[in-house]
Amino acid sequence: MPFSYPGGITLSDLLRDLIARWRDDPCATYRSWFLWEERLKNFRSIKRGISLVVSDIEAGSFGNVYKGSSLETIVGSIAEQRQIFKGADHAFLWKPKLRIPDIYENEENKRAFARLLHHCCCCETEREILAGIETIDRLEIKGLGPAVANLLYFLHPTIMPPFNTAIVRGFNAVTGSKVKLGRWDQYLAMRLGVLRLNQTYRDVLSNDLGAIAGFLFDIGIGRFSAPPVCDSGSAREEWLADLSKARENAKKFEGPLAADKANDRTHTEVQAWLRDLGLALGYEVWIAANDRGRIHDGKSLSSGCLNRLPEPLERLPGADSIRLIDVLWINSSQARVSAAFEVEHTTSIYSGIVRMLDLALSEMHETDNLFLVAPDARENEVRMQLQRPAFSRVRDLKVRYLPYGELETHRDAIARFGTGLKGIHAISRVL
Repeated sequence: MPFSYPGGITLSDLLRDLIARWRDDPCATYRSWFLWEERLKNFRSIKRGISLVVSDIEAGSFGNVYKGSSLETIVGSIAEQRQIFKGADHAFLWKPKLRIPDIYENEENKRAFARLLHHCCCCETEREILAGIETIDRLEIKGLGPAVANLLYFLHPTIMPPFNTAIVRGFNAVTGSKVKLGRWDQYLAMRLGVLRLNQTYRDVLSNDLGAIAGFLFDIGIGRFSAPPVCDSGSAREEWLADLSKARENAKKFEGPLAADKANDRTHTEVQAWLRDLGLALGYEVWIAANDRGRIHDGKSLSSGCLNRLPEPLERLPGADSIRLIDVLWINSSQARVSAAFEVEHTTSIYSGIVRMLDLALSEMHETDNLFLVAPDARENEVRMQLQRPAFSRVRDLKVRYLPYGELETHRDAIARFGTGLKGIHAISRVL
């Protein structure tokens, strides 16, 4: 029979009282971990460490073992937060007899893991992060499951809750759900329930999902007892609805993700054309910092390119923005930008133009060298956008339009017979 509370008391009342007692307990995770000053420092160091893992995999220096790798360093720093993450490294330890997790000896899986981490480092929205998870889940990499969410939590603490056995137990106890370990769809369904709980008790918890995770953890290890769920039937139905929603979301992503993947491939392909052309013409080439790990024809987009901008460019006030320009051709002898390219496949040109302006205002570039590279059919759209008053300064810079078609048709000939920017100027036009 459904459990009922006396005196009109609701489950919500009991949970709110339990959270209050949990917050006041000096031994509970709220005071011992969530408010711990070192926890905040860990966010910065772990994010840097995740970037290092991506860089090591891109450079081929990651190796094929967990011990001694950059991944061991960051997972170890998470596991050292023993108040909640004790044992977090177990899921990543190499188990040779089972060959799991299969991200050490399988190069494709290793690169896919790096792409997920890189993607989640760069993106900001919930949809983008879930899309990255759906992508890795479809690859069915043995042994690589929702334990990765502990890494993603330190990148996006308001979107991705931590995940371990105790948190799952606590969530099931509080909600009457039946979450199982080891599957992404189960984690994503639990995440929906965690977000709903956090919203309900937001005033006594936090926008940072570490708080609600710590509360569930302490219930899961038995430090606190969850009140009996009033209506296990309704709770069960709610859990199944969340699970169904998580699975439906995965299906919804398939169409948009396929389109996104095609768009991304085209964008990456054009960057690769510009990279190869710049190298053939004798320039040093810089690939946007957030695109360096993208793969084209089996190798990273940054292959053969600069690992960092020349020092005079690094010191510029707008260096952070300049690093995100899609492709730069750099005159190595003068440490100046000979040409800058923003590839605008489907997105608004606004952000690309802002980055171009940061470069233009630096005076560390040669004149008549800013290019918007876009599909042939977008020229009129781009011209109309540049007519906006906000872009009046841009028109003075004589930004040039370089259509995909012209670049694809003539790039080989320019690489063989061209010098400097003559060939690129010949196939582009001032906007």
